[in-house]
Amino acid sequence: MPSVVLFGLAAIILWSLVAHRFERWGVAGPAGLMLLGALSVIWDVDAFGVTIDSHLAEKVVEIILAVLLFVDATEVKGGLFGGEGRVIARLVLIGLPLSLVLAVASGFFLAPGAGILVALVLACVLMPTDFSSAAQLLRGRHLPERTRQILNVESGYNDGLISPLFSMALAAAVFVFALGPITSDTIEVTDEQASQLEGPAEEFVVAFFNAVPATVNALIVGIVLGAGIGLLVAFVRRRELANAVGVRYIMLLVPLVAYGIATLPVLGANGFVAAFVAGIAYRFARTRNLPEREIDRSELLLIDEVGTLTAYFVWFVVGGAAVLVFTTGVDWRIVLLAFLALTVLRIGPVYLSLMGSSVARQERLTIGALGPRGTASIVFGLLAYNALPEGPDDVVLSATVLVVVGSILLHGVIAPFAVRRIYPDAAAVS
Repeated sequence: MPSVVLFGLAAIILWSLVAHRFERWGVAGPAGLMLLGALSVIWDVDAFGVTIDSHLAEKVVEIILAVLLFVDATEVKGGLFGGEGRVIARLVLIGLPLSLVLAVASGFFLAPGAGILVALVLACVLMPTDFSSAAQLLRGRHLPERTRQILNVESGYNDGLISPLFSMALAAAVFVFALGPITSDTIEVTDEQASQLEGPAEEFVVAFFNAVPATVNALIVGIVLGAGIGLLVAFVRRRELANAVGVRYIMLLVPLVAYGIATLPVLGANGFVAAFVAGIAYRFARTRNLPEREIDRSELLLIDEVGTLTAYFVWFVVGGAAVLVFTTGVDWRIVLLAFLALTVLRIGPVYLSLMGSSVARQERLTIGALGPRGTASIVFGLLAYNALPEGPDDVVLSATVLVVVGSILLHGVIAPFAVRRIYPDAAAVS
């Protein structure tokens, strides 16, 4: 077993023993696990770099992402869009694409040596929101209830929507670095060219040329599996043939099965999309006859806790990655790119997308400003670091670390104080 895994497990055990006390002092789990990760690898940074840049690490991270995407898809309350369908549609169909376009342009000009494909990979790493680094913003009562709901639903959807774009962009980038620019003369991969591709690169080339069918197949797998199991669970629960414990096991296995089926060679589908869509389909089928259209908390306990556990390990790894990045030096342009991603590249598109909607001006700014980066960015960044050649991989890892650390400071430390000042009466209203 790689030493980073052993250290990670030991760090999670240690943090679990003291987490309650530290969280009462305002030290969130992500910050604590990052610190432990940094301390664990500082003695042999090079060995850590080799470990996370391996095929085994890639597969572990992919499975973690599949579980986290399923969790995101199942935890939205109040129907498919939490009762805010029009607002969510504006955010994910206008705000998110605009943010990605601006992030691609910024990455192209700021990231040293990044072409358009690497810039697109960077955008997919930098822009998905995830409240794991700032959970107190949603748990607290200072934000208006509607704003909390919109942020929660948006966060649950945008990383799932970005995942197929990320897979395609990474596949294309790997292909170009391996074989040179794609033209009409080189669109067919010859045996000689294929021999230049080894290990994970083969999988990314296949993913690139099969992006559309892979996504379609993933949608089919996710819908059929998620809806089928959701209907079955609803049936057996109504007739008391199964209890909450059994359903908890089922929910943990569904994303793994969806990912496994989707990535079978015969299908060649996108496992991330399959797991995310399975979560949506499962939630819809499971709750369609329930009064509040919500999955009972007793059924979510295991998948939520496993999601938290895997996220802890991801935060531990990014702590080690931070040591790797800061010991090799950070380009000021990547610092600027991370800052822009956390501020104007998010706030501007969100504000524009919500103009003319029922969301007031102050709430538009709040929703735009409160876009923490967390496990989705880390996992995408680690996958890109693993797949890209030397040079672009360091750029992506640096950007990942900086945007995540910056988000902990901005959204985990500064934002809660700002929210309490801006909405002093929201807790009473909620």
